[in-house]
Amino acid sequence: MAVRERLGVVGAGTMGNGIAHVMARAEFDVVLCEVNEAALERGLATIRTNLDREAAKGKVDPAEVEEIFKRVKPVHELKALKDCTLVVEAATERLEVKLTIFRELDALLGEDAVMASNTSSISITKLAAGTTRPDKVIGMHFFNPVPVMSLVEVIRGLQTSDATFERVHALTLELGKTPVEVNDAAGFVSNRVLMPMLNEAMYAVMEGVATPEAVDEVFRLGMAHPMGPLTLADFIGLDVCLDIMRVLEAGLGDPKYRPCPLLVRMVDAGWLGRKSGKGFYEYGKK
Repeated sequence: MAVRERLGVVGAGTMGNGIAHVMARAEFDVVLCEVNEAALERGLATIRTNLDREAAKGKVDPAEVEEIFKRVKPVHELKALKDCTLVVEAATERLEVKLTIFRELDALLGEDAVMASNTSSISITKLAAGTTRPDKVIGMHFFNPVPVMSLVEVIRGLQTSDATFERVHALTLELGKTPVEVNDAAGFVSNRVLMPMLNEAMYAVMEGVATPEAVDEVFRLGMAHPMGPLTLADFIGLDVCLDIMRVLEAGLGDPKYRPCPLLVRMVDAGWLGRKSGKGFYEYGKK
């Protein structure tokens, strides 16, 4: 019988708290690490709110909500993860930030522990090369909102071993998600296809082809998308979209991935979408 993984998550933001949520819901104890006290409290509050919402919809037993919530152990220091056998990093989408975390985890975790990144675009091969256990580094790209979306892109770096892939594939199934194997390339599959579409929608607005509302309506009514590309960009975060486009441009070396100048200007202005209250649409003060 396979040994049950002892799980950790680094980062309590939108993705990190969602990943911890699904781990706890799948009856795993999970250590959730976030250095910022306020961010950790927000992450825990989000988990509790989402569990209550799931209970109200009959997706979890209301009697089990408290038990599930208590499986998440909040901590402020990476050293609290030292006994974990598999840690998912869900920090900001910047290579240098992720490399710093991976190097610290590498020095801390047991030699058989797996380090996974929830990155949506950064090279797993580069992250692995910054550690002493590149065969045990892998990508687990969850999708937002994590408790709802079933897909996990499981990304093999050049060095990722078959044993590591099989462990992560099995865990993904235990979490109630659907793993899809993807090889390491900038943007993987999801963002290599999605982000240029969002970027092109931004060009259409910048060049006066149509308003944001018209662009989104074309995709909702004509392509049966649940939300238009500019609404989706606001939901993701325009700063995140910009970071990913820059990774695609640098990683693939093709000018077609150049970020839309309007996107760059909006991020410079602090118009980041829903989280800032303003993006292509207004969301009120945050």
